[in-house]
Amino acid sequence: MNLYSSNARWKWFVLAASVFISIGSIYYTNILVNQLKEQEKQQIQLYAKTLEFTVNQNDASSENINFITQEILFQNNSIPIIITDEREKVIDYRNLKLKDQWPAVQKERYLINEIEVMKGTYEPIRISLKDNGEEFAVQYVYYKNSFLLAQLIAYPYIQLSVIAIFAFISYLAFNYSKEAEQNRLWVGLAKETAHQLGTPLSSLMAWVEVMREDPDLKNRNIAEELEKDIRKLTIVTERFSSIGSVPVLKQENVVTLINNVVNYLRPRLSSKVRIDVYTLSDNINAYVHAPLFEWVLENLCKNAVDAMSSSGNIAIKILRGSEGKVLIDISDTGKGIPRSKIAMVFNPGFTTKKRGWGLGLTLAKRIIEIYHKGKIFVKSSEENQGTTFRIILNASLGYSQPDNKA
Repeated sequence: MNLYSSNARWKWFVLAASVFISIGSIYYTNILVNQLKEQEKQQIQLYAKTLEFTVNQNDASSENINFITQEILFQNNSIPIIITDEREKVIDYRNLKLKDQWPAVQKERYLINEIEVMKGTYEPIRISLKDNGEEFAVQYVYYKNSFLLAQLIAYPYIQLSVIAIFAFISYLAFNYSKEAEQNRLWVGLAKETAHQLGTPLSSLMAWVEVMREDPDLKNRNIAEELEKDIRKLTIVTERFSSIGSVPVLKQENVVTLINNVVNYLRPRLSSKVRIDVYTLSDNINAYVHAPLFEWVLENLCKNAVDAMSSSGNIAIKILRGSEGKVLIDISDTGKGIPRSKIAMVFNPGFTTKKRGWGLGLTLAKRIIEIYHKGKIFVKSSEENQGTTFRIILNASLGYSQPDNKA
């Protein structure tokens, strides 16, 4: 149960570890990217200087020019470059995705767009053209990242996206599997409990009949009181039997059901606990499975009594809501729930009691939200002031009812 109660902390720990790994991966990749950027920058600077040297060395031998051209200028087969004059008229370009079949206008538009992209990426390299030591013209070398460098920049983000999608799918599958396993466990436990209760119930019914015929006990109302508890145990058995099967919802008078529960609880609680039911109408109907709904209400009331240390007030308000809803608020004057724990109250294993499994509110949520297609949540809670739970039921069904064989 401690594993369930600390589930939120484990999720935050896993999230923090994932973020740390992601940041580390991006940081290391950025180091590699910066190193490769610097290498490409140096390569382009060497390219520009070589080009400048080749143009300005009129007295160089043809062999030296060919060597420089083949070993330096033509070795750049990955970094896109565009060489322009001082008016940005294209003189030459390399490693661009121009197609020969394109018309001249399309090629020109493409080169202009590429120049703008390159301007936004790196400062162009200036080439000074000289004649007898005096500058007579200027050219510029524009360039951008190679395709390999662009892939390396995008790689960690693509990798992390794939990992995130895989982790999300795995998380959903794990949660679904864990929830299904819990459901099977609860269903098996509930049905086994109902089965075990059946034998002593039958025996108790027989003993009640014996007591009714005993002249010494006939006038002491012992049999009648035992019969009430037997009826209650029979209802509890029916509740446990209903877990795991699809309950058939019927339109019931919610006010009557709640009063039945309150009337049963009042003589069995401390005289210091007061339970009041408030409603503007005695005829408020909703589609419920009466035994399971009463179980939820009893559970909330007993939790409220525990929160008040068997002394305080419980107020149950029944209202008609909008869009065919019925609203039920159960308020107590207990110790309240800390704000940090409100989101955990319906988690399996969560309990503020020294003794208890922490499954009562979990089952209540399952009964209301899965079986009744309603809602149950903490409407408000303040420490040392009290807590209000709200249940939302359907006054009309917006889905087809399963048949009794389901």
